Amino acid sequence: MNNLEFRERRRYPRIEKKLPLKISSDEYDIITQTKNISCIGAYCSVNRSIPVLTKLSIILLLPSASKRHPNIKIKCKGVVVRTERDPSGNFNIAIFFNEISKNQKDKISKYVNQHLNYGKDRKTSFG
Repeated sequence: MNNLEFRERRRYPRIEKKLPLKISSDEYDIITQTKNISCIGAYCSVNRSIPVLTKLSIILLLPSASKRHPNIKIKCKGVVVRTERDPSGNFNIAIFFNEISKNQKDKISKYVNQHLNYGKDRKTSFG
């Protein structure tokens, strides 16, 4: 049986990581965690339906190597680009970061690339 290797082909690679995430609108604040992340968006699970094109304020916490500052706080704006109900009754949403500073985007990109390079010699296969 042949193994099919998986390689990230997106312009902005993403990693599967559970990171603390707060999403807010005028109507609610939801604390959740990412399922995956890239420098241009995140995928997460929430306990309510959030319609596509909903504008959100976002706070994401990235782990830091600094003992003095254990987390890097990323603040940006986003918009829901996809929502799907999962079997448990929760909703998986994809968020595009439509208002993010270059500095904040670079911090996420650095974090993602560090984790991609960590697994560089490992191959993910299906089969």
